[in-house]
Amino acid sequence: MFADRRRSPRKPLDRPVRYQVLNRKGEVGLGRAINMSSTGLLFTTDRPLDLGRGIEMLISWPASLDDGTRLKLVAKGSVVRNLPGMSAIRIRQYEFRTMKASAAF
Repeated sequence: MFADRRRSPRKPLDRPVRYQVLNRKGEVGLGRAINMSSTGLLFTTDRPLDLGRGIEMLISWPASLDDGTRLKLVAKGSVVRNLPGMSAIRIRQYEFRTMKASAAF
């Protein structure tokens, strides 16, 4: 059996995601987050993404602010792995933003 060499443990996360490949206008997609750590995200995708390519992810976050305002996590990173129907990114920066009430993934 192989030892898990990840620095950050992954947690299951079943949330809708929207992604945009950076420096490629119009290359966007929808998927679902499968698991996430502080440095990485595995998500479903309908096509393999170019390894090393920059990507921005919008993830509908399960928590909301005290007044009920929904949140999204915006993460930027690069594609590090492709599996059948899935891709993984290494997260380089992230921030939480509020979601408009009418916004939907």
